[in-house]
Amino acid sequence: MASGLSVFLVEDEALIRMMMADMVEELGHHVVAEAHNIQDASAYAMTAQYDLAILDINLMGVYVDPVADLIERRGKPFLFATGYGPELLPSLLRRRPILRKPISLDQLKAMIDSMFPKTPNAVPS
Repeated sequence: MASGLSVFLVEDEALIRMMMADMVEELGHHVVAEAHNIQDASAYAMTAQYDLAILDINLMGVYVDPVADLIERRGKPFLFATGYGPELLPSLLRRRPILRKPISLDQLKAMIDSMFPKTPNAVPS
């Protein structure tokens, strides 16, 4: 992808957040906002300019549902990256894509390609 997607990354573990940001960059996209708690994530969810949000489900013991709701209200696509299953999500959010941690570069690429199939770097199957 020439310019790539702009990504909003929400993850409370600093090392995982850095690793996810590196993977996003390696795929040709760029991280435009990062948050590690509900307060920052909520603010960025409403104000940042991004094409895709990647959300951890549990941020320091607080579920990310309010942030997901804000992103959904803006009509922005998002996915969950978590070690938890969809059963922790409210039923309306369970239909969203989920990547199970640990996440590989190939899994992240496949998920982004499935969500944005018309991107120039998407490899036809």
